[in-house]
Amino acid sequence: MCRVDARRTALNVVVLLYLFGVFGLSQVSSIKVTTPPELHATKGDTVKLPCTFTSTANPTSKMRVSWSYTPQTGGSSLVFFHFSSKAELPKSGQFAGRIKWQGTPARGDVSISLVNATLNDNGTYTCDVTNPPDVFDSPKSHTVLTVTPKATTIRFSDVAVLLAFILLPSGLITFFLIGRMFCPKKRHNQSKAYRSPIEVTEGEENGGYPQTAYVKSTTCCDMCLTDSDIEDEYYSIQKRHPKEEEYVESQC
Repeated sequence: MCRVDARRTALNVVVLLYLFGVFGLSQVSSIKVTTPPELHATKGDTVKLPCTFTSTANPTSKMRVSWSYTPQTGGSSLVFFHFSSKAELPKSGQFAGRIKWQGTPARGDVSISLVNATLNDNGTYTCDVTNPPDVFDSPKSHTVLTVTPKATTIRFSDVAVLLAFILLPSGLITFFLIGRMFCPKKRHNQSKAYRSPIEVTEGEENGGYPQTAYVKSTTCCDMCLTDSDIEDEYYSIQKRHPKEEEYVESQC
């Protein structure tokens, strides 16, 4: 009978230890960390990396938070951020000066922000939280960040528009004045027959067949940058007026 009782006692102890282990571990294995599976950003943006956790125990000074990064091309993980009572921001490396602490542990928030995202930041970010005695279940969560180049856009500022309205007319006026200076001038003493676009030879004037005839090509200078026939006639009249006045004075 004693042996039977001893066996029963040992069996009861084993059962109690098993039940304590199951229910005891279930109480401390209740932490769960959650992050979005994917995030998208544009180069130069400030990206918030959200991370929240739930725990049966209230956050204490023993709570630890860490963020790690695995490049998109693969390789070893890099732990770049720690939190233990206070945030420990990276002072060197890829993320130096570009990480901001956005979390509130008392509310289960341990998020961070990545400033001035670059294409080299593409990869997987892991949020790891431990809050003793809750250290089991799902203490880690992963987020895949994809950073894309910024689309090229053309924006005209007020200064650019103002310069366009000033420089364009000024350029056209300058081009016109330079053209007037360098284009060959017409000879004012030539007859109108000579200035005709059709040149007539001496054989054609006598009633015979012309030996040669050609048409003068019209250039840009002739069309826009030289004086027209009306302007030539005006200039010639202006030149004759002083001579007529001198002749009248001499008669007097």
